[in-house]
Amino acid sequence: MTLDWTHFTPFASFAGGIVLGLAAAMFILLNGRILGISGILGGFMPPRSGDAAWRLAFLLGLFAAPTVFHALMPAQYINAPRIEASNWMVVAAGLLVGIGTRYASGCTSGHGVCGLSRLSPRSLLATASFMSAGFAIVYLMRHLVAV
Repeated sequence: MTLDWTHFTPFASFAGGIVLGLAAAMFILLNGRILGISGILGGFMPPRSGDAAWRLAFLLGLFAAPTVFHALMPAQYINAPRIEASNWMVVAAGLLVGIGTRYASGCTSGHGVCGLSRLSPRSLLATASFMSAGFAIVYLMRHLVAV
């Protein structure tokens, strides 16, 4: 196995983890809610009275963040992510993640970041399950299946 040093970003990843952890802590302290993206998005169906404005603001901020990042960061610090999969594979993966979040009653951000920090047994099981499934699928796709 070789390490792709061009796309190896430990410092950016560490900084992103710190920002995500701070955002999750601020969200629960200020709103009393868990920062789980699927739960925030799922709250639109069916919409509750007086609940849509903060959900919409959160999702708009989530989608606007990359544009703001690109506007503020010098170009030499921006590396485009490399995805070695077809568009159909990416769509299938997204659908499987969506189905998994419904079965797990939460997403990776809710269980992996917020649930584990609260020592939730359910989140520990969910995180162990989706991480194991992810490892297995990557192994199968890289070593056993000719795509």
